Amino acid sequence: MQIQMVIFSEPKAGQAPGEWEDCACGGVVDEGADGHVTRRARFVVVDGATDAYDSLRWVDQLVTWFVPQPDAAPEPRLEPAAMRAWFSRMQDRWAQESPAVFDSVVEERKFAEVGSFATLLGCELSGLDGPAPSWTAVALGDTVLFHVRSGHLLATFPQLGPDDFGSRPDGVSTLPSRLGQMTDRMLIGSGSLAIGDFLFAATDAMAHWILRAIARGDETVWAVLAGLAHPSVFASLVNDYRRVRNNQERMKNDDVTLLRLRVLEDQPSFLLRSL
Repeated sequence: MQIQMVIFSEPKAGQAPGEWEDCACGGVVDEGADGHVTRRARFVVVDGATDAYDSLRWVDQLVTWFVPQPDAAPEPRLEPAAMRAWFSRMQDRWAQESPAVFDSVVEERKFAEVGSFATLLGCELSGLDGPAPSWTAVALGDTVLFHVRSGHLLATFPQLGPDDFGSRPDGVSTLPSRLGQMTDRMLIGSGSLAIGDFLFAATDAMAHWILRAIARGDETVWAVLAGLAHPSVFASLVNDYRRVRNNQERMKNDDVTLLRLRVLEDQPSFLLRSL
């Protein structure tokens, strides 16, 4: 079983690609030796808060240390105790790599009192070489995973509806005082996989747009997302729906990220990043 992965992104209207405050990454990992190699895949999608301190550095750090890294500490297991320990390590690393001197008193106060903040959806696909492949995911906030089979939605994780999107979602904070709250509010989900399945992970603007389409009974959205073949097509789709006058279809003007996974058989494993 092979995994095809593509990442699409589009910054807020009027902003340059370098101002995109989301981040996404992933890949397939082969483990084992002596002919007993197992294959798994891991990915993460993170959405940084615009009004936080240095969001770009925080989302880059979270993504970098969530996926497997050569000669680095193992990525976290997707269970509460391991994730709490990882959150703590991320906060420590953030503090260690922060500036000793700030540009202004305002920046120093923002660092200490607000910190940085990002929603996070992390997922691992396991059993890819066995009879029962599956996905397990953790989530803090309103970045959403959609599991689709044969053009029909099987699962939404977290289980949000169109009215569940607000200005203060849960997320991963750099403030040590938030560690307990983050661990308590983190959600864990799972599901079984089959050849041909799609997993779509979308940050809040696109996730909200998808959920409103589902609420209207419009399942053509899956064919549209599955058929995206180039970053320019994705950009056109996002910008067209940002301009739609019908509020039921309008997409919020925010950074947008879509990570698309497809489960394949007897295909070469590869990773495409459209950033």
